Amino acid sequence: MKHKASELILNSDNSVYHLHLKNEQIADTVILVGDPKRVEKISSYFDSIEFKIENREFITHTGYLSGKRLTVLSTGIGTDNIDIVLNEIDAAVNFDVETRSPKKELRKLNFIRLGTTGAIQPDIEIDSLLVSKASIGLDGLKNYYASTPEVRELNLINSFKKHCNFAKGPAMPYVSFCSNKLEKQIANDLQNGITLTASGFYAPQTRILRLPLARPELFERYQSFTFEKLRITNFEMECSALYALAQLLGHEALTICAVIANRANGEFSKNHNKTEHKLIEFVLSKLTM
Repeated sequence: MKHKASELILNSDNSVYHLHLKNEQIADTVILVGDPKRVEKISSYFDSIEFKIENREFITHTGYLSGKRLTVLSTGIGTDNIDIVLNEIDAAVNFDVETRSPKKELRKLNFIRLGTTGAIQPDIEIDSLLVSKASIGLDGLKNYYASTPEVRELNLINSFKKHCNFAKGPAMPYVSFCSNKLEKQIANDLQNGITLTASGFYAPQTRILRLPLARPELFERYQSFTFEKLRITNFEMECSALYALAQLLGHEALTICAVIANRANGEFSKNHNKTEHKLIEFVLSKLTM
């Protein structure tokens, strides 16, 4: 099916609209980061850089490390940006831009998100690394896409909604799991849990400044929730959309975060830059083994 110019928007060079990327500029393994400055932190480890492009908050470097081709791309903050990034990367690699139609043979990409996070369990140490085994989205993004949840996903989300007393609404929680393949390859030995992806940094993550919370009891409910021996471990703002869209589009996805805050203990990392580099070095070593 040919897509209209208003739906699949392309630039004059046939690159996708926001990312300014083409198929040949994207490696099979894509490292996603929120902060645009983190792109260069990662690509500085590369042996060579093949390509750089920048538009708005979306910065992309593609290069080689120990013979492996990698792309690093900044998404900015939030699931709305992940919606742009995942759909446009997929369009770049899986559409014939001349006809604006999906290709018969589709590329399958590996997306690995390196982020920072705040733990909600008191025993999770500051400056440790944490894998999102599953992510519950409080943002509602997946609900705009047609999908049929698997039995395990339904069981988890129904249990969560009951535990937290969520009523009906457009931003009802949804759940998606990480790639088993990538978890085994990269993060099999790291601590893991269920990540809550919030639609904001303050009240949606139960932070209080001047404005009171509508439901101040939710933090304790999140802490006490468990499913199949998994507990909710942390807050962040991108993982649920990444897992959901990667799954729906047929890609693999994994999120690993540096824990730079512990919300239960009121602590914040004294050297989060060092922890970010620890995360980067750990993941790059696993990708080039």
